[in-house]
Amino acid sequence: MERTLIGDLNTKVGETVTIEGWVDVRRDQGKMVFFDFRDRSSKVQGVVLPGSDAIEAAKDVKVEYVLRVVGVVNKRPEKNVQVDKQNGDIELEITQIEVLAEAETLPFPKDEEVNLDTLLDNRPLTLRSQRGRDIFAVQASIVDAYRASLKQQDFTDFQAPALVGGDAEGGAAVFKVDYFYDQTAYLATSPQLYKQIMVGAFERVYTIARIFRAEKSATTRHLSELTQMDFEMGFITDESDVMRALEIAIRDTVTSVAELHSDVFSRFGVAVPKLGKQFPVLTLAEAHQTLGVPPEDDMTPEHERAICEWALREHDSDFVFITRFPTAARAFYTMSADETVSRGFDLLFRGLEINSGAQRIHKYDEMVARIKERGMDPEKFGFYLQAFKYGMPPHGGCSTGLERFTMKMLGLANVKEATLFPRDINRIDVLLSRAEGSD
Repeated sequence: MERTLIGDLNTKVGETVTIEGWVDVRRDQGKMVFFDFRDRSSKVQGVVLPGSDAIEAAKDVKVEYVLRVVGVVNKRPEKNVQVDKQNGDIELEITQIEVLAEAETLPFPKDEEVNLDTLLDNRPLTLRSQRGRDIFAVQASIVDAYRASLKQQDFTDFQAPALVGGDAEGGAAVFKVDYFYDQTAYLATSPQLYKQIMVGAFERVYTIARIFRAEKSATTRHLSELTQMDFEMGFITDESDVMRALEIAIRDTVTSVAELHSDVFSRFGVAVPKLGKQFPVLTLAEAHQTLGVPPEDDMTPEHERAICEWALREHDSDFVFITRFPTAARAFYTMSADETVSRGFDLLFRGLEINSGAQRIHKYDEMVARIKERGMDPEKFGFYLQAFKYGMPPHGGCSTGLERFTMKMLGLANVKEATLFPRDINRIDVLLSRAEGSD
């Protein structure tokens, strides 16, 4: 009999079906055995009655066993309907059970709340929890919606290299890789230089890229490997054009995720992000003035949280743009607005910077001068500078951190929980302090 997805069982009431999936929960009630089954589409309750041919096979079945189950789809009695559960109005009366794969006894209930190290040490198991599946279903939808919005805005997708010959940020901490001919390559800290090159061919481009930062930071917001959703666009007037394109993408993404995952927001007890009529925009100086704090070259985490509270209170927006950062504090390719401040911006979301962008320098001579000004050698950027030698339009772009966006969307306490397999200064799958003794 052909497999039926659990999500389609509501259309099969009264029929005998075959489902395949995992045992999510087992409950013994007198001589009856109840199971909650799950597959990629949904969950459903199944019951093995005392006289069923399946009762013997059901005796040894444990949580996370992989089964092929045959049964009849029945409507539940009105008093047993659970309106808040998936398939809460139906039940599968099981007649046959075939074990496809057994599972050992779990080290802890997979939906039990555990500390972060335990969660990550047991990632192959904890991913199967409702919380784990929720987080990464939302994250997948963020990527889909962000990509769809950029396509709608006429951006072209491209794949940026992960192995590069130099540092795109001009001073970021990098991971070195032994390469051919006794050369050193680096893991990319950003797709930035390649985005700009691509503007010369396609005008508007985006890439969703893995990047690597060798920063020795052990905070709730830092990772050594992360996913950046980058775009770059040509023929702009200034950075405000980039900010408008970004705001459209963020609005489209939040709207789509909210429509697809209202149940997840409910389970996590978090509100759908507020978008307001328009994301408020403050210069860095205005932000500090609004908070009544002395001017600085950047915003502290406390200031980021406080200005986001202001944006929500005054503009009904969980998002706020901060502009006009000092040029010296931004990447070398950032256009200056005047002698001291740049045409760069950050987008803050619920107290955390999730995006950074800018108008870029587009004239060859100015770019070479800036590289020299930063104490770097233009010859090391020769490949990149070709794009500026042969005509580069005024352009700009930005980069959104996927894990940070997910973290704040769902109100998570640590960015590592929003990362499938996080890498940081202490961990590659397992804690590095335990790596030598691991299997």
